[in-house]
Amino acid sequence: MQTNDQLIPPMRGRSEFNRWGIFCAVLISFAAGSLVNVGLTHLKQVSADANHVFELMIYHTNPGKAADLEDLFRGDSKVMAQHGIKVVGFWVPNESPEWKDTFVYILDFPSRDDAKKRWAELRDDPAGRPYIEAAKPILEKVGDKFHVDEIFMRPSDFSPMK
Repeated sequence: MQTNDQLIPPMRGRSEFNRWGIFCAVLISFAAGSLVNVGLTHLKQVSADANHVFELMIYHTNPGKAADLEDLFRGDSKVMAQHGIKVVGFWVPNESPEWKDTFVYILDFPSRDDAKKRWAELRDDPAGRPYIEAAKPILEKVGDKFHVDEIFMRPSDFSPMK
């Protein structure tokens, strides 16, 4: 049986064609995916609210009293929540000896005015008074004032937390 090999052209260069085809398909898929991704990420762009504030509170205690203040805030945090005071977190520094008598927390408020209003409500609440009174002998005093650092902060435009 004889075949006519000249009717079927040799398949040289076919693997080269397949590589270019795959390369082009990958390149087109990548470009299309990138365009879709860019479009979706711009839809979800988040900007910082100009009024939104975080309040950093650093309480300095009398020597060896930071744990007592931590225990006190365990209960006080529940009263704070009842007044809409949103706590981001509470921290007790444990690395640097100069921070051993401190208790730190951060609060989240829609605005400085809202913070002022909620703090006033908490101070006027009879349920909050026992915590305030219990903190007085724990907190360090500088002159006639308690040593509490209170810092209002705005989120930066690139901050993950707005």
